[in-house]
Amino acid sequence: MNHTVSAEQPLLAIDTSTQWLSLALRHNGHTRLFHQETGNRQSELILPQITTLLDEAGLTVRELAAIAYAQGPGTFTGLRIGAGVAQGLAAPFGIPLIPVPCLDAVASLCPGQTAVLAATDARMGEVFYAWFNTQTQQRLSDYQVGKADEIRLPENLSGSLNPDGISGIGNAFALPEPPPFPGRSDMPTAEHYLALTASGRYPAVSAAEAELLYVRNKVALTAAEQAARKGAA
Repeated sequence: MNHTVSAEQPLLAIDTSTQWLSLALRHNGHTRLFHQETGNRQSELILPQITTLLDEAGLTVRELAAIAYAQGPGTFTGLRIGAGVAQGLAAPFGIPLIPVPCLDAVASLCPGQTAVLAATDARMGEVFYAWFNTQTQQRLSDYQVGKADEIRLPENLSGSLNPDGISGIGNAFALPEPPPFPGRSDMPTAEHYLALTASGRYPAVSAAEAELLYVRNKVALTAAEQAARKGAA
């Protein structure tokens, strides 16, 4: 589905990929933002807060030109809440959905850089990560999950880059064992998802076609696997 949202059209963005509930509504050049650490209360708060943003803007759901949502990778339950609400709002009115990968939003916090490592906490001793060139708006690696200390430069960067030229970004850099590159632990808000959506680089889909981006097939370890991992550590 080809769909471009103009700057004048109302656009809602939903990010529930972390312990934060982040919502942004753009309308007539003005952006309203709700961004709060809510833990496991995302499902309880998301619809009332969306209603509040719409009421403040004098809008109804049916007037939205599109809804952007955090596609993943991120917390399993949070991603499902955000995508489910986006689908529920969009389906009755045929509103297009625009899935935006979470690591793309993280990388966008380092604009104009040739080597950006976006890395976020994946729990279970691992991180989600990908490499980007935000100067050319290109992703340089697959979306991956693994141990932070095992992250390496992709082949298309290695050998041609001074380590000082790497910009690391994401909450993985606040972990006790962060990735082995310089970085800061900033994370995006739903407002950054709005900006990426407005770029036109992310295709729209119908509510029925909306999907999540998982890079970890297994979302939980059994008790025996946890014990084995602790023993190995």
